[in-house]
Formats: sequence, C-alpha cells, structure tokens
Amino acid sequence: MNPTAEEDLSFLFDKDDFFIDPTQWDIELAQRIAHAEDMGEMDALQLELLLTLRDEFQKFGAVTALSHICHLNGLDADCLHQLFRSPRQAWRIAGLPNPGEEAKAYLA
Repeated sequence: MNPTAEEDLSFLFDKDDFFIDPTQWDIELAQRIAHAEDMGEMDALQLELLLTLRDEFQKFGAVTALSHICHLNGLDADCLHQLFRSPRQAWRIAGLPNPGEEAKAYLA
C-alpha cells in the first residue's frame, strides 16, 4: 500500500491522540502514520528511535527520560526534537498508549 497524507488513521487513536492498541503496531503502520502527518518516509535513524521508545516503554511501562532514548542511540539529548516535530509525535508514531496525565506534559 502506498501511504498518502490523506489517509485517515484517527480510528487508531484515543480522545487524547494516543494509540489505542499498541499490539497492532508495526513498522509499516508507523510509516503510514508518518505519511498521514506529512512527515514523508522516515529514515532508519527515526525508525530506530521509535523501536527504542517501544522497548523502553515495554521494560518500564512508563515514559523513559527522552534524553536517555537519544543516549541509547548515540545521539544528542534533544534528538527527538530534532528528528520529529515533538517527542509526543514520536510517541504517537511509535504506537504507544496514553502515558497518563503527568507524562503527557513531559512529551510536549
């Protein structure tokens, strides 16, 4: 399937715009979400950051320090701000669930 910016993927997200069922996520879906958000095709580095976000969330069940996500990939502490519009967008494209009220501010 060729993703388009017009694709409506809103059914995947809750009222706060977080992924409803992270088990449905895969790399192809991440690319479709990125296209729907006018990001275009993500590169290998962006995909690796998404996988790291998912791995860390799976380990700890919470938002890990975003600078740590960057550090694990050998990048500057603000890599998510550089490679995505925001850490929240990276979280969204990574197909992660609503992290809770306090953590939402952390993803801004």
